[in-house]
Amino acid sequence: MTDEIDAKDKGVTHDLTADVGSELGLPTTKLVRAPGLHRFLRRFWGNKLAVVAAVVLLLIIFVSMTAPLIAPYKPEQIDVLNRLSGPNPEHWLGTDSLGRDTLSRLMYAGRASLAAAALAVGIAIVVGVPLGLLAGFFGGKIDWIFSRAADVLMTFPAIVLAIAIIAATGPGLTTAMTALGVVYSPRLFRIVRSSTVGVRAETYVEASISIGTPSLIIIRKRIFPNVLSPLLVQISLLLAAALLAEATLSLLGLGVIPPTPSWGNMLGRGFADIRSTPALVLYPGIAIAMATLSFNLIGDGLRDSFGRETRKGDK
Repeated sequence: MTDEIDAKDKGVTHDLTADVGSELGLPTTKLVRAPGLHRFLRRFWGNKLAVVAAVVLLLIIFVSMTAPLIAPYKPEQIDVLNRLSGPNPEHWLGTDSLGRDTLSRLMYAGRASLAAAALAVGIAIVVGVPLGLLAGFFGGKIDWIFSRAADVLMTFPAIVLAIAIIAATGPGLTTAMTALGVVYSPRLFRIVRSSTVGVRAETYVEASISIGTPSLIIIRKRIFPNVLSPLLVQISLLLAAALLAEATLSLLGLGVIPPTPSWGNMLGRGFADIRSTPALVLYPGIAIAMATLSFNLIGDGLRDSFGRETRKGDK
């Protein structure tokens, strides 16, 4: 029963006592509990800022993904007669230096920027999470080697290391995001490793090891569910960081290559005309700020909803 309560506090959604008992060949009684998802959603819904951020982010994603259907113009369509024009009935947010519709480019740019952030974090997950699980579970030389490699990567600023990798391999969206994914992977590695070390010492994990349960099954059924909550929080924060990093790299001409629009290269091109048309910098800047703030607020909401203090206070 103690193991069951400990497992519940860590957010495990399945009955660990029943699982371990079945492995031992002992009769077990299924304990009935309220669905963990329901409790999580109730706590998350209570965080109004996180809910508003989630709605804003979903709206941004929806507009970006449906841009080919709802955008008034193609992003590369040029209207030389209306270049650098302000808002008007034909171009609601005006046009850039080539006469391209700013609103349409802003919609399409979200596709590239959000996809770039997702690609970078996806690579970080693929690299950092498995290595963190292995290092935390097995320890010893495996832990030492992976931890030292992560320490070396974390000594370099993310943007500087990404720029160095891009300089060696050439600019482009895939190259830039792969570089960022490699740079961000140590952050996920350390979160997962530290969580795994704590769960590894739990009684129900020791029981599974003592009866000869394969290590991969223990990691999948005992360890990973317990490290998922801090991992999701870190992923949401990394998405915000990756979005800002993509904007920075595209601003420097090392990310998304024109004419494909992204919020970063729109920002960079807008700086050339900032004196005559400052709105060309304002619009993509607002989009980046809204998306980044949404990811951060969602991360705070996830942290509070998963947190042990909140869970213990639940009635």
